[in-house]
Amino acid sequence: MKKLILVSFVMLMLPVLGHAQLGTTTVTNQVSVTVSAEAALTIGASATTLTSTGTNFSNYTGTTPFTYFIRTTKSGGSGFIKLQVTTDFAPAGGPSVATPPTAGDTLSYTCTVSSPGTACSGSQTSSTASQTSVATFGADAHSAKAGNSASVLWDLSNDPLYQTGTFTAVVTYTISAS
Repeated sequence: MKKLILVSFVMLMLPVLGHAQLGTTTVTNQVSVTVSAEAALTIGASATTLTSTGTNFSNYTGTTPFTYFIRTTKSGGSGFIKLQVTTDFAPAGGPSVATPPTAGDTLSYTCTVSSPGTACSGSQTSSTASQTSVATFGADAHSAKAGNSASVLWDLSNDPLYQTGTFTAVVTYTISAS
């Protein structure tokens, strides 16, 4: 009886053993990625308040800090940050970028940009008609993963002709990388 059970067990196991794989199998797979030029920026505060301090009618000043992220291509790549006043100061009666109450009234700015960016040179006069420079980037520029710091330091003429009140303009920043 024991022999019959043993023979039956072996007969049942033969098909299982016949299909079992012995040894090791190795397969390969490729993983590829295309890394492109990228650019982004974030502005910490939704508004920048310009204030006048010091003597009577001293200019209004303020700073807009932001963080930029950039990667340009190694050969021939470039990038920029520009800004434009897309909505002039409102309501009417105060400062204006497009039609100031007195010739020479301006909303100007200077720039600070950490490496690898190059800040705009000297004072820039903002415009409602076109973008103006904040920073440029050359080929193979790479920001830190957490971003790099930059800022726009504003200077607005303080004209006695401005009516009293709060006046707001909208500035649109554009960053690009290739």
